[in-house]
Amino acid sequence: MNPVIGLDVSKGESHAQAFSNRGIPFGKTFRFEHNLEGLAPTRCAMSL
Repeated sequence: MNPVIGLDVSKGESHAQAFSNRGIPFGKTFRFEHNLEGLAPTRCAMSL
């Protein structure tokens, strides 16, 4: 399995989507702001 997280970076906020093997979406797309509170869920998603 080669998991990947795709990011769409915008000014002030970003959207991310995790993918499992072969580009299959894993979970839902999530939005986060560019601050410490906004980045906390991103760290959790990367540890899965």
